[in-house]
Amino acid sequence: MNSDPSNTIDIAVGGMSCASCSSAVEKALLATPGVISATVNLATEKARVQLAKPDLLQNAIEAVQKAGYDAEPVKTDLPAGQSGQQPAAIAQKADTEGQMVLWGALLTLPLVLPMAGMLFGKHYMLPGWIQLLLASPVQFWLGARFYRGALKAIQNRTGNMDLLVAIGTSAAFGLSAYMLGEGNPHLYFEASAAVITLVMLGKWLEARAKRQTTAAIAALQALRPDTATVIQNGHEKVLPIASVAVGMQVVVKPGERIPLDGRVLEGEGHVDEALITGESQAVEKSPGSLVTGGAVNLDGRLLIEVSAVGAETTLAKIIRLVEDAQAAKPDIQKLVDKVSAVFVPVVLVIAALTLVYWVFLADGGNLELAIVNAVAVLVIACPCALGLATPTAIMAGTGVAARHGILIKDAQALELAHRINTVVFDKTGTLTEGKPSVGAAVPFDSNSLHSFLAKAAAVEAGSAHPLASAVLAYAQGQGVQWPSITQLQDQPGRGVSGMVNGTRVYVGTARWMRELGVPESALSAVNQALPDNAPTHAWVAEDQQGEVSLLGALGFGDALKAGAFAAVQNLTNLQVKSVLLTGDSRASAQRVAQALGISEVQAEQLPHNKSEAVAHYRQQGQVVAMVGDGINDAPALAAADVSFAMSSGTEVAMHAADITLMRPDPALVAQTIDISRRTYNKIKQNLFWAFVYNAVGIPLAAMGLLNPVVAGAAMALSSVSVVSNALLLTRWKPKLLKPETVEL
Repeated sequence: MNSDPSNTIDIAVGGMSCASCSSAVEKALLATPGVISATVNLATEKARVQLAKPDLLQNAIEAVQKAGYDAEPVKTDLPAGQSGQQPAAIAQKADTEGQMVLWGALLTLPLVLPMAGMLFGKHYMLPGWIQLLLASPVQFWLGARFYRGALKAIQNRTGNMDLLVAIGTSAAFGLSAYMLGEGNPHLYFEASAAVITLVMLGKWLEARAKRQTTAAIAALQALRPDTATVIQNGHEKVLPIASVAVGMQVVVKPGERIPLDGRVLEGEGHVDEALITGESQAVEKSPGSLVTGGAVNLDGRLLIEVSAVGAETTLAKIIRLVEDAQAAKPDIQKLVDKVSAVFVPVVLVIAALTLVYWVFLADGGNLELAIVNAVAVLVIACPCALGLATPTAIMAGTGVAARHGILIKDAQALELAHRINTVVFDKTGTLTEGKPSVGAAVPFDSNSLHSFLAKAAAVEAGSAHPLASAVLAYAQGQGVQWPSITQLQDQPGRGVSGMVNGTRVYVGTARWMRELGVPESALSAVNQALPDNAPTHAWVAEDQQGEVSLLGALGFGDALKAGAFAAVQNLTNLQVKSVLLTGDSRASAQRVAQALGISEVQAEQLPHNKSEAVAHYRQQGQVVAMVGDGINDAPALAAADVSFAMSSGTEVAMHAADITLMRPDPALVAQTIDISRRTYNKIKQNLFWAFVYNAVGIPLAAMGLLNPVVAGAAMALSSVSVVSNALLLTRWKPKLLKPETVEL
C-alpha cells in the first residue's frame, strides 16, 4: 500500500446536504480503481483521498461527478489567506443563498400569515389561485435544488435530505393542486412553501455557522505575507513569497510579518508568535535566534537567512496538521455514518406506514390527513443534524486548540485524549529546561582535573546530547583544550565513546560504567564527592589494555521549567496520575519528582525500557499519554495511547507524536486533556439531541400531532443548534493553574 503523503489530495465537493450525501460520495470514491482510502467531511465539504498515483486524481473527480456532485481539487498554492475557493466566490455564494431565502420569505409570508391570524380569531385565506401562484415559484424555482439532490440520491440508489424534502413538499403541493381543482377550500400550499423556505433558511444559517468553525485555519492562513524584502546585490528588493529560496537574506522591519522561517543574522527585537505558539508574551530575538514565518516583528530591524520555504515552513505544517485533524473521522463518527446509511430508507418506510394507517386503519380514514401526516414525518426526519454533530465539534475543538499552541494530528487522538488517566513524562527538556550546566567536576584517584576534562570534552565534541554542550562550555571556561577524536560510537540510553590519542574513552551513565566493569567502589567514592545541587551525573572512563578504569565524573544542574509544577498539579486536578520516566540517575529523578509532587518514578531507563514501561501501564488497563522531546523518547511515544512532543524537541519525536505542543510548556498537556473532554462532551450532546429530536419528532408526526410547517422549522433549527453548540468550543480558554517556578 502506497502511503506517500504527496498522493493524499483534498477534493472540494459541492452539493452535499446531509450525512447520506457524504456517505454516497465516500462510497463512490472507494469504488474507484486507484483510490486507497477516502474520507468525506460534510462540515468542510471536502474529501481527503489517498491515491496509488497522483495522476489518478481525475478518476476520483469523475467518480464524484458521476455520483451527481460537483468536484474539483483544492488548490494548495494560493496567495496568503486563501484556501480552496476564492473569498469573493464564497461571499458571492453566501449572498446568492441569502437572496434566495429572502425571495422564499416574501412569497411564503402571505400564505402563512392567515394561519397566524387564526390565533386572534381572524379567518381570512387568500383565494386558491393566488396561493398557487405564490407557492409555485417556491416549489419549482427555489425548491429546484431539492429536486436535483433527490435525483442524485435515486441515481445512487440511496437516500438523503433532499429526497425527503422533495417527496414531502411535492406531496403537499400536489394534494393542494388537486383539491383546488376539485373546489375544496382546505389547501396546504403554505405547508409546502414554508417547509422549503425554512429548510433553505436553516441551511443558510448552518453554512454561516460552519464557516466560523474554520476560523482557526483562516486566521493561520492570513499570517502568510504575499511578499518579502530580500537583499540582492547589496540592495533591497521586494519579491513574491513563491520566488524566495532557502539561503536568501530577508529584511523584516518593525511592524512587519516575518515572511518565512529562518535564523537572525543581524539585529535585535521582540517578536509576537501568539497565533503560532499560543505564547502571549513577545519573544526576544537576537543574532542566532530562530524565527517563524507569520510572526510579527514588533521592534527593531531584523536581517534573516531563510531556512524553509513553501510546504516546509512551520506555518504550512501547522495548517496541514489542523486540516488533517479536521478531515479525519473518529470512531464515533463512523458509527453515525452507519446509522445515516439506513436512516432515510427507514424514514421512507415509516412515512409509507403512516400514510397507510391514516387512510385505512384510523377512524374515518382520510387521504388528505394521511398525506399531511406523512409529509410531516418526511420533513421532521431530515438527517442533517446527525451528519454535522461530530465534524463541527472536531473542527471547533482542533481549531481552538491550535490557537493555544496545541497541534492535534488527527481526530482519533482528540477523541482518545479525553480518556487519559496516566501521563508519563520524560525529564530532560520536558519537565526541565534541557539546558544543563556543569556544577562540579570530580576526578578519580590520581587523575588531574585538566587531563580528565580534556578527554571528556574530546568525546562530547562529537555528541549531539544536551549535556555535551555543557561539558564543552565548562572545559572552555577552565582553559582546557581537547584533542581530536576518532571512531565515535553512540550508545542510546548509555552514552558515547571514541578514540582519544589511541585510547578508547567512555562518557555515560553509571549503569553503563558497571556494564563496562568499573568497580562499584570507584563509583561510590566519586559519587560522595559530587554536590547535591548537581544531581545529574556523567561518568568518564577509559580502556587501558582491556581494563576499563574510572577517570572521574561531572555533575550537572538543570532548572525546572516554569510550567512544570503547574503541569503536574493541573493533571492532579483532572484526576490524572503523573509518572516520571527517565534515563537519568535515580537521585536526579527523585529530586525532580519530589519538587513537582510526582510519586511514581522510574529512572535509569534505556529507550526500549521506556517503551516497555508504557506498554506495562497500558496492560494494566490505563489510558496512557507519553510526553517527550528526544530521539530516545520515540519508542515510548509510539507505544503510548496518545503521545505528546515538544516543538522544541527533535523532528523524530514530533513525527512519532499524535500531538505537538508549539511551546515548550508541559502545562499544555493538561490543557489538551481539558479541551478533548469538552470536545467529546459536545459530540455526545450533539448526537444526543440529534437522535432525541428524531426519536420524539417522528412519532409525533406519525400520530398527526405535528404540522408540516412546524416540522420544517424544527428540522432547520436542529441543524443550526448542533453547529451553534459546537461553536461554543471556540470560546474555550484554559482555566488552569498559572505557571509557578519551583526550585530544585
